[in-house]
Amino acid sequence: MSDTTPDIRLIAVDMDGTFLDADHNLPHNFDAFLDALGERGITFCPASGRQYYSLFEQMGERAGGLDFIAENGAYVLQGTEEVSSTLMNDALVKRVVTRLREYSSGGGDIGVVVCGKKSAYVERTDQAFLTETSRYYASLATIDNLLDWPTDGILKIAVYDFNGSEHGVAPVLAEFEDAGEGRVAVSGKHWVDLMGLTTNKGGALRALQDALGVTAAQTMAFGDYLNDLELLDAAEWSYAMANAHPQVKERARFSAPSNTENGVVTTVSRVLGLGLH
Repeated sequence: MSDTTPDIRLIAVDMDGTFLDADHNLPHNFDAFLDALGERGITFCPASGRQYYSLFEQMGERAGGLDFIAENGAYVLQGTEEVSSTLMNDALVKRVVTRLREYSSGGGDIGVVVCGKKSAYVERTDQAFLTETSRYYASLATIDNLLDWPTDGILKIAVYDFNGSEHGVAPVLAEFEDAGEGRVAVSGKHWVDLMGLTTNKGGALRALQDALGVTAAQTMAFGDYLNDLELLDAAEWSYAMANAHPQVKERARFSAPSNTENGVVTTVSRVLGLGLH
């Protein structure tokens, strides 16, 4: 790494496993961190598979001054103003839900979330599943039939697999990717998403860079899981957390301490000389 402080104008960070600690809490010095970035004219952007409303709520009173990459890149906003969105075809959504019902009937222990711009929708109602979904979806509605959701634009389909996503339900969703109809992103040990074919965090970050007039050389990005790969590709200053998936470590240019060690803040502070610990 150069001894010269880089001209960073945008910092995009994954949330769970990256920016948040093991209890899904913000760093203890979050406000001081944002203040230091603001003094240098640096835009901070949570970039997550989470719902926009969940991200906005978690950022608290600072949310209005932040940019957001939500739903694994399907929804990009500056504060409350939309930059870009990529919607799924309604017919495809229904076919995917139907296929997932078949998988569940065959013994797969999964819960399906149809993620719209206005709200996320579920039909499974047991407490174990709702506990997991409510953590990531602040706007969540239970409906009788996922094939008959309220009027809304659908951004992605998320699936929680209680037995593990990468080797469980992910191959089922991969059938649609193999057919050239959508794109699969494994976003955690239990979560996997299906989105539009061109949707990913990297494309979303490039849309935000264009909106801000920022280059990849002026961008830092941090991630830990497979849905962060394209995000890291879109930033020259790309970091894999110490706790990251092996493929993420291979893809990133640099490494950062783990999320439990406040790795994002510590690394940004060191590289930019912010004086935070």
